[in-house]
Amino acid sequence: MHNIITTSPTSSTIFITSGVRISSSLLPKPSLSVTSSLPIRSPPFRSVSRWCYGVDWRSPVIPRAQIESVTPVVQQFQRKIASMASENPFKGIFTTLPRPGGGEFGKFYSLPALNDPRIDKLPYSIRILLESAIRNCDNFQVTPNDVEKIIDWENTSPKQVEIPFKPARVLLQDFTGVPAVVDLACMRDAMNKLGGDSKKINPLVPVDLVIDHSVQVDVARSANAVQANMNLEFQRNYERFAFLKWGSYAFDNMLVVPPGSGIVHQVNLEYLGRVVFNTDGILYPDSVVGTDSHTTMIDGLGVAGWGVGGIEAEATMLGQPMSMVLPGVVGFKLSGKLQNGVTATDLVLTVTQMLRKHGVVGKFVEFYGEGMSGLSLADRATIANMSPEYGATMGFFPVDHVTLQYLKLTGRSDDTVAMIEAYLRANKMFVDYSEPQQEKVYSSYLELDLSDVEPCISGPKRPHDRVPIKDMKADWHSCLDNKVGFKGFAVPKEAQEKVVSFSFGGQTAELKHGSVVIAAITSCTNTSNPSVMLGAGLVAKKACELGLEVKPWVKTSLAPGSGVVTKYLEKSGLQKYLDQQGFNIVGYGCTTCIGNSGDLHESVAAAITDNDIVAAAVLSGNRNFEGRVHPLTRANYLASPPLVVAYALAGTVDIDFEKEPIGTTKDGKSVYFKDVWPSTEEIAEVVQSSVLPDMFKSTYEAITLGNPMWNKLSVPSSSLYSWNPKSTYIHEPPYFKDMTMDPPGPHGVKDAYCLLNFGDSITTDHISPAGSIHKDSPAAKYLLDRGVDRRDFNSYGSRRGNDEVMARGTFANIRIVNKLLNGEVGPKTIHIPTGEKLSVFDVAMRYKEAGLDTIVLAGAEYGSGSSRDWAAKGPMLQGVKAVIAKSFERIHRSNLVGMGIIPLCFKAGEDADTLGLTGHERYTIDLPSKASDIKPGQDVTVTTDNGKSFTCTIRFDTQVELTYFDHGGILPYVIRNLIKK
Repeated sequence: MHNIITTSPTSSTIFITSGVRISSSLLPKPSLSVTSSLPIRSPPFRSVSRWCYGVDWRSPVIPRAQIESVTPVVQQFQRKIASMASENPFKGIFTTLPRPGGGEFGKFYSLPALNDPRIDKLPYSIRILLESAIRNCDNFQVTPNDVEKIIDWENTSPKQVEIPFKPARVLLQDFTGVPAVVDLACMRDAMNKLGGDSKKINPLVPVDLVIDHSVQVDVARSANAVQANMNLEFQRNYERFAFLKWGSYAFDNMLVVPPGSGIVHQVNLEYLGRVVFNTDGILYPDSVVGTDSHTTMIDGLGVAGWGVGGIEAEATMLGQPMSMVLPGVVGFKLSGKLQNGVTATDLVLTVTQMLRKHGVVGKFVEFYGEGMSGLSLADRATIANMSPEYGATMGFFPVDHVTLQYLKLTGRSDDTVAMIEAYLRANKMFVDYSEPQQEKVYSSYLELDLSDVEPCISGPKRPHDRVPIKDMKADWHSCLDNKVGFKGFAVPKEAQEKVVSFSFGGQTAELKHGSVVIAAITSCTNTSNPSVMLGAGLVAKKACELGLEVKPWVKTSLAPGSGVVTKYLEKSGLQKYLDQQGFNIVGYGCTTCIGNSGDLHESVAAAITDNDIVAAAVLSGNRNFEGRVHPLTRANYLASPPLVVAYALAGTVDIDFEKEPIGTTKDGKSVYFKDVWPSTEEIAEVVQSSVLPDMFKSTYEAITLGNPMWNKLSVPSSSLYSWNPKSTYIHEPPYFKDMTMDPPGPHGVKDAYCLLNFGDSITTDHISPAGSIHKDSPAAKYLLDRGVDRRDFNSYGSRRGNDEVMARGTFANIRIVNKLLNGEVGPKTIHIPTGEKLSVFDVAMRYKEAGLDTIVLAGAEYGSGSSRDWAAKGPMLQGVKAVIAKSFERIHRSNLVGMGIIPLCFKAGEDADTLGLTGHERYTIDLPSKASDIKPGQDVTVTTDNGKSFTCTIRFDTQVELTYFDHGGILPYVIRNLIKK
């Protein structure tokens, strides 16, 4: 029988169940590589110092007498940072930042000391890239030539030059974090098998992983919903959570924030974001890449951050510089101020539509202008959050006085804020709007007068399809009329007014096209913003006072992004009104925004499916792609939290708020939208009195203690993971099977069959869905064959640690449209040799087992949506060798490269249809046998077996990406590199 070791969260004593009491002061310091298999019930957090509140992220240390240290790897990295100044070609500009009153904050690389007038014209976002290049310049990974490219940005960025970038840290959430930790564990095994040192597979920069994607809205409209949903979350995800807890101990420099703490991007904004790092006395700007596309939310805090694929993040963790094209920067000038009653959500949906139209893929967007003074930090974070929806790499807000005020509000110490301001001012990275502004040079310019923004929502299927509230009723009816598409459902005229009656809880209920069945206040985009959250509470309060109630068959929920939201909703007295309208708190995580909306009541579900009702969901999220929010809500609208409450009260999106009542009082008087809508002044008054610094401090001190269920998780202490072949959650992937030290070299494509033929806007949700596992899918069969009951299927997102499930879930979205099926919708395709119609996975396996290559044809914006590495891993495991598309989403293209899949773009004006390609042809793509003979962005010829030939652009955009392709992907390249070192 194993000893189980536990810790007391309130003392420095360790207790062992044998009854022996040991003082922690007598125990060895914790280290990480373990030779024993002693199971440990570990404390909630690794010991990672967080400067924000001066508290430690875990309870007292645990004994590790048998643990073999791997910390020398990290110590070596830290020594490298400390010695950089003496080795760096730019050591001449390494200077001291004095502290007012004496002493110093630290030392830094001074951009003004370069005395180069070009720097004064650089956008602030580019200055962060420049500082990183100077600080990391070692004449190997980063050279003085790279620095010169960035300084000369005005001339070099139009030429698509390549630069290296080394972010300060990495951010993960659990859906993407589990496969990342699986890959790291698998890489350790591969290092061992090839005779290398597995300890080299260890993060060299801080890695923060927040578990926020697993909670589902199983229980709603209940005072007990939070605990009930957390209980179910742990039941479903016990194995995943234990694996992540193991990872927090097996890998150094990795922090795991337990479930129930909040949404990753809000925790990053309120707590994790440093703005300026101080590492061993060296000061430098905070920067972060994350395995979630909405990592960009931190841009609102003046921290450069964006989403990358999981495999790219793993390479960054292991010390590899990111290779990126030096981006253009769109200058977005804001003027004026928002009108009364207009929210930050209305603003971001307007900005999203403008930037999509302008075209900002692969670019930074930098906001400036006098309108900035009227935007709170939370408003800025809302705009930055939706960068993926408008297509930009970043939506950046430079640090100014508003940023400093927010840092103080959220509990950062005065000394820390003083250091941040002093450093950024000294390095010309701070904007002081009280001083004359030197004109910056941008690649292109946009301008928005904030007074022109009007209340709006977006949908029904895409975030950038904005609809002004005043036009919503007319837009809805045109959607019913239009043919099936992004703005159409093709409902026959005679069926559009159909009303379906059914019984719900003993009372008669009704549904029609446009009826709201899900109303969710959810997502980091909005729940981080006190003005819209308290605005929602005010709408609920006014509705309660007028006697209005949300119909009980509408599934309402409130999922805050942190415990701070609960504190200020309770202090304001507004939470009780939200509860009365059914918006009880259901958990602290992403919930509905990522498809974890839970089941609809069976009577509601039956009414929808039996009568082919186009039901609606209204949510305060950032994504509304078809099939994402819930399988039964074909219309999904993004809206501000107060509008979510308003539409829930109305019960339908088929309404003109200006002319039609949203309900009636008990005495039959009509109540209109204007009767429940709060003024900007009302909201500001409640924000001022209810949002206090102590709320942030106490919330984040509390989460460092974890929660009882997390703290009870027992995990093994080995540095190498013991894979359980029977596990349906964590499975050893085959990526490094039969790997040798010699790179395999480039591969072409010979006589490949077309697995799928797509149109435009195929998202990563289509390619690798995160939501529920359909009962008739190949993944469901796999789970049932292994004894998993249907009610325990969980979601695809939760099973991303198992490649067998995920390969079967690739192209499994029930709303996917494949041209090979001639109009039929669903996750099937045609096996060309036989003409059989089967699941995509089954067809892919037939081709693969026969030794036949496959390709995918696609339209524009292929891979848009979440930064989902399984959208590249899955096709690779299915045997896809190349994707030929009109255009790619930035992160997805990078992920394809990282997994060794060739991305090709049709020439401008061409696509599969214009070239007469049906997908029934066989395709050959000839590539040179040496990577050195391939050039980034060169033309290649594609031929078919019926005599067609056309030219495509190969989308390996940098020389580094070609190197990855030569090695069969980024991770094999990293392993070989580390072994050679």
